[in-house]
Amino acid sequence: MVRERGASRTHVVAPADVSERVALAPAPGEAPLPAPHAAALLRRHGTDPDIAPRPAVRFGDRVWTHGQLLEEAGRFAALFRSRLDPARPPHVAVLLDNTPDYVFALCGAGLVGAALVGLNHTRRDEHLARDISYTDVQLVITEPRHQDLLSPVAGGLDLPGGVLMSSRFADDDDPRPTLGESLADALDQLPEGAGDPGDEPDIGALWALLFTSGTSAAPKAVCCSQRRLLTTGNRMTMVLGVGPDDVGYVAMPLFHSNSLMVGLAPALVAGASVGLARKFSASRFLDDVRRYGATWFNYTGKPLAYLLATPERPDDADNPLRLAYGNEGSPQVVEAVADRFGVAIVDVFGSTEGAIALDRSGGPPRASVGRLRQGIKIVDPDGNELPAARFDAVGRLENAEECVGEMVNVEGQGPFEGYYRNEEAMAKTTRNGWYWSGDLGYVDENGWVYFAGRTSDWLRVDGENFPAAPIEAIVARHPDVMLTSVYGVPDVDAGDQIMVALVLRDGAYFDPSAFASWIDAQPDLSPKWRPRYVRLAGVLPTTPTNKVLTRTLVHQKFRSDRVGEDVVLVRGRGEDAFRVFGADDEKALNEAFTAAGRAQAWEL
Repeated sequence: MVRERGASRTHVVAPADVSERVALAPAPGEAPLPAPHAAALLRRHGTDPDIAPRPAVRFGDRVWTHGQLLEEAGRFAALFRSRLDPARPPHVAVLLDNTPDYVFALCGAGLVGAALVGLNHTRRDEHLARDISYTDVQLVITEPRHQDLLSPVAGGLDLPGGVLMSSRFADDDDPRPTLGESLADALDQLPEGAGDPGDEPDIGALWALLFTSGTSAAPKAVCCSQRRLLTTGNRMTMVLGVGPDDVGYVAMPLFHSNSLMVGLAPALVAGASVGLARKFSASRFLDDVRRYGATWFNYTGKPLAYLLATPERPDDADNPLRLAYGNEGSPQVVEAVADRFGVAIVDVFGSTEGAIALDRSGGPPRASVGRLRQGIKIVDPDGNELPAARFDAVGRLENAEECVGEMVNVEGQGPFEGYYRNEEAMAKTTRNGWYWSGDLGYVDENGWVYFAGRTSDWLRVDGENFPAAPIEAIVARHPDVMLTSVYGVPDVDAGDQIMVALVLRDGAYFDPSAFASWIDAQPDLSPKWRPRYVRLAGVLPTTPTNKVLTRTLVHQKFRSDRVGEDVVLVRGRGEDAFRVFGADDEKALNEAFTAAGRAQAWEL
């Protein structure tokens, strides 16, 4: 049920009908196809007299109907047909914010069986060039605000279709275009009447290559066929209850699976519309939602926490939203956002690959990400199923070393269609015929699953191994903490010490003694789980989808030459409070690493 204002807190934040839709929806990849292929869907909606005049895409004050979307998609399809070498994979990359051109290009690719490669605009130099080259891109579409990313590498790329610069949605303060050809001119120069060529693309044709987040390693390109995006879009219309009158608010980047599969795909399938924001802004969120009349929105990572950090207003719940769907929201944040903004929230657990999907239907324990589904197991590296987690009387995990393992799907890959040109990653991810997620978890005696981080997130303190995620969940309960990340930094002798990076709420004051006392008072925080170091950060390094880049924090450690203006504090053994980790402390610690023969740990 949705809580009334001022009602007692509960972990159930979705009304019964939403929870029932989630529970009864087909498994990922098993929803029926809404059309024979993407082209058929776009043509049906673009020509149907009831749907064609209805809004499809909204951007600021501009609106394109489904009929106009088909026209724009047809022009892009003709453009791709004229520029792509038929002897090579028909792959087009877009280095764009969430502008209408992104949607037009995706739909144009769908009409001719081409694939759209969404480029991440936080990638730089050889990393960006690598993403373009290894996905066999022939043509890149970008905009002036991102041309400085592409310019240093464009000369070394093999792009038979060239680079097209879109100024069609540029802001007044965007730089002057200096790279490539004009997209608008290229479209205008198409032969008169050029548009949808009328192809019948194969349902198995690649429609998108979506990069994984790359929070712990180089991102991989996940293959998404027309079948996967259409079945996923259809499944999400069932889960979200999307109809033609609904409006999705899409502010998460479209190069990420969350926006594509939860934001855009259900709107395309249902004949609904989306309102686009170039990027997420907590301060503009409600204004955009009200302007567009948005009824649902998608999120991933930390946006819910950012919404909570905005000044509260009496009319926050006066908005058209009825549902939010996403992942990685902590229970306390999910509940607070649902209560403040009057929106049902479905927070799930999954990945771009889609082979493991869990949801919180059925009334799970507060920290659980959902109940085990058929075929999902927690196993050790050899594939042996691990015993259930044991908790003591106050909720501390007692047997982390024996119960924490990797989440796998022993029934296969599910809707996951593979990584593009990455046989090594495929072999690792699908060994033994299973899908290995790289996510750590443990399961209680009732089958409820708890996320424990990535396989790279194990900590080893004083000879004991345990995951970072449960510690992070506990620290996140502190009333002054807006964002947190827990990670391991090297110990002088061996193993790790625990470090926590905190972003405090506006106006909050960090009291080193009070925080230490609060840490010590948490009944479910084992003494070995207590942080040695605290970093008070202005912001945390994140991906464009607001996932914290733990590897960056691990590299920066407690070193003053890497943490910038952030304050680092330390709490020694037996000390009652944290204290500033100063220059003398850092010098002494560096010398201790050298004396212990571990100087390399300081430099990593």
